[in-house]
Amino acid sequence: MLKYDEVATKMEAQIIADGLTQGDKLPKLTELMAKYAVSKSTIVKALAKLEQRGLIYQIQGSGVFVRRPKLDEHINLINNNGFTADMVKHKMTAKVLSLKKIAPPKDMIKYFNGDVKEVYEVKRIRYLDDQILCLEESYFKTSVVSFLNEQIAQGSIFNYVRELGIAIGFSDKYLNVIELSKKEAKLLELPEKAPALTIEETYYLTSGEAFDHSKTTYHFKNAKFFIQSTT
Repeated sequence: MLKYDEVATKMEAQIIADGLTQGDKLPKLTELMAKYAVSKSTIVKALAKLEQRGLIYQIQGSGVFVRRPKLDEHINLINNNGFTADMVKHKMTAKVLSLKKIAPPKDMIKYFNGDVKEVYEVKRIRYLDDQILCLEESYFKTSVVSFLNEQIAQGSIFNYVRELGIAIGFSDKYLNVIELSKKEAKLLELPEKAPALTIEETYYLTSGEAFDHSKTTYHFKNAKFFIQSTT
């Protein structure tokens, strides 16, 4: 993890721990530099990261202020932190349906710009406080994520990836509303042809290399979403 990402994560945790809310002012840059023992440029980058996530806003000449936090149980569609990091007040668990190394399916290759020979295919049911949240199908490049097992997949794969020192950068999202197939409905414990939001997302490293493509199909009764503009 890059230093400014690490600092941004610590600052976010501090904002939550202190119960800060809309309009609360953060310490001055010099105080933040001393608190986290980093340079001014690192603090500036960390603040930019928090601003990008919609957690703060900056007023030139006045300081840095906290933005209103999202409503509880709502999934932030903007950040790339993963469910576990986004739902810190809740229990996130997963049931692994399958996990195996395969040659990438033909319809997946385009998302990796053809630069992929083998992937981990991971299919999971994700739960939020023991309620079904979504069906998730993910494909991780083995050249980047060289090892996965069921124990890792039962937790946060993104946390595991970051612990490996892999720097996750940005993503592309594709949203569609569908009717559930018989198989999808059974897994989500919903009626066949029930409505569902699907999000297909390609994740990239900070280098710009695509390393994961995922399709997430959400339970329409249990999933709530949040988008916060940053301009």
